[in-house]
Amino acid sequence: MGPTGRRATTIDRPCAACRMLHRKCVEECLLAPYFPANEPEKFAGVHKVFGASNVIKMLQLVEAPKREDAVKSMVYEAQARLRDPVYGCAGAISYLQKHILDLKVQLEMVEVRVLESRERLDRLLGGLMEASIDNFNMCPMCDDTFFGGKDDLCNSMHDDQLELISVDYHHIL
Repeated sequence: MGPTGRRATTIDRPCAACRMLHRKCVEECLLAPYFPANEPEKFAGVHKVFGASNVIKMLQLVEAPKREDAVKSMVYEAQARLRDPVYGCAGAISYLQKHILDLKVQLEMVEVRVLESRERLDRLLGGLMEASIDNFNMCPMCDDTFFGGKDDLCNSMHDDQLELISVDYHHIL
């Protein structure tokens, strides 16, 4: 009889579960699709933590389409329980949640530094723009007034230079 309690024909290569339990693996073996012969450690951990009969009972309670996810969960829990017998996967989850909180704090600190750097850059570039505008007022051809001079050629040169400074400033940001 197979793990499901029905009589069935045996297959050539037993699954990891049947091999570990020293029994014949049948075609209708409930464990064969989830514990292939080439992954014996997968079943060994699950068997050690839950026991073969409990694994079979749990799989029988789960709908067929969801069994693969159930097996993945059992394998993960078994591995975590073997690493940490007290907390199991709850310990791993707690560690990861703490790590996420630490990373959020670090991200907030970096965002504050980026904002401070941008504000500093704005102040520096604003000062440069003021200094550049002050230098335009010193043009002898336009009576020391910005855009208010008598020479249209000089005024158009000022316009072109201001536009270049403005473009460079916005390009940096």
